Parts: sequence; C-alpha cells; structure tokens
Amino acid sequence: MFERLATIASASGLHARPAALFAEAAGAYDIEVTIAPKGAPDDDALDASSILSLMTLGAAKGDEVVLRATGDGAEAALESLVALLETDLDAV
Repeated sequence: MFERLATIASASGLHARPAALFAEAAGAYDIEVTIAPKGAPDDDALDASSILSLMTLGAAKGDEVVLRATGDGAEAALESLVALLETDLDAV
C-alpha cells in the first residue's frame, strides 16, 4: 500500500467544484484510492472517487489529508492526485 500526505489548497476546501474535479481524477484510475483526515484511523478512510464522500470529509483549505492506494500504478496515481489537491482548484 502506498500513502501520501497532501495539504488542501483550494479556498473552498474540498467542496463542490474542487471535490468534483478531484473525484473525477481519482475515479479515472483502475485502482481504489481512499482519503482520510491526517491522524484519522484507517477505517475512517473514504472513497476518493465519490464526490459525496469528499464533501462529507469537510476538508478546508490548509487541512492535511492522507491518500492511500494499492495496485499497479498506485504510486504514480497518488503523486498526481496529491499535486491536484495542492492546487487551488477554485482557480482552475
């Protein structure tokens, strides 16, 4: 399993448009990607390709989240998804 830490850069956090863009990107991979607040138990991880899960997470600008994935291409997928979260998606 691969794991990466990311800091939310979007002014609105993972709400509405940023959540939709991120969910679409996470869903484009043939692997399961999860997201959880930094320090949360593993069983609190949510499906990163679900816009509802992302909005339920309630991540605000500056919050740190943990992305996890397993499988072929997981490491590269997480690198790409971290870069996306660390971009102000409100400005895209």
